[in-house]
Amino acid sequence: MQIIQPHYHGIARTAQDYERMAMSGVVAVCEPAFWPGFERRYPETFIDYFRQISEFEPTRAAGYGIRHFCWVAVNPKEADDPDLSRAVLQHMPEFFQKPNVLGVGETGLHKSTRNECDIMEAQVQMAIDYDQLLLIHTPHLDDKLHGTKRILEILAGMPVDPAKVWIDHVEEHTIEAVRDRGYWFGFTLYPITKCSPRRAVDMIEKYGSERLLVNSSADWGPSDPFLLQECILEFRRRGHTTQEALEIFHNNPARYLGQNPKFDIKPIQIVEA
Repeated sequence: MQIIQPHYHGIARTAQDYERMAMSGVVAVCEPAFWPGFERRYPETFIDYFRQISEFEPTRAAGYGIRHFCWVAVNPKEADDPDLSRAVLQHMPEFFQKPNVLGVGETGLHKSTRNECDIMEAQVQMAIDYDQLLLIHTPHLDDKLHGTKRILEILAGMPVDPAKVWIDHVEEHTIEAVRDRGYWFGFTLYPITKCSPRRAVDMIEKYGSERLLVNSSADWGPSDPFLLQECILEFRRRGHTTQEALEIFHNNPARYLGQNPKFDIKPIQIVEA
């Protein structure tokens, strides 16, 4: 079956991952702006990074028949420096004109500081002003519940279209608050932190899959892009059909991302034998 990987940090991976993904049915990946593991000090460093994911990385993916799309943003782990962040934000609209840039992401919160909240709000407003899709990162571990509540408070005070907002890294204790407000929500699969394939399928069976995006967020830490395929296998092992799997792992991201006309991969309908 065909698969869309909606959250994938390609610059942290080798070309071998593209080859293996292509052989396992991945037709497109989307690369949100990411934290490199250290705090960048200059706006120009961000600008060159945006060029890398919007200009060079698509050529690597294309070598294996995979479409590559991306997002631009100041990641929440670097948003506590407001002067640097606002200098970067001045340049972000330039990238909305590129043929593979889908929106603002990933913004959100890390420690939920005042500066982080202010920069997140500025990026949400930019997405509104430029009619861009919006990808929001929820904090890890102990701060996830508090940070998610704060994110929802910020969004509630702004004229966002919930259909264009994807709130990622939700878990059992945050999913209902996000889902019930009409936002898209994401499960992020990791071998150590966040969510395992089995937990993801448990949540799908309990909460449903409407407006759900499942991703493996492969990066430079302990991670594995093929947890997405393991999740599909676990889903099918429990007796769910190929069409049901296609709806979640291809058609849902095609519908959400397709709100930006640059993403022209359409949902697929198959007929079960």
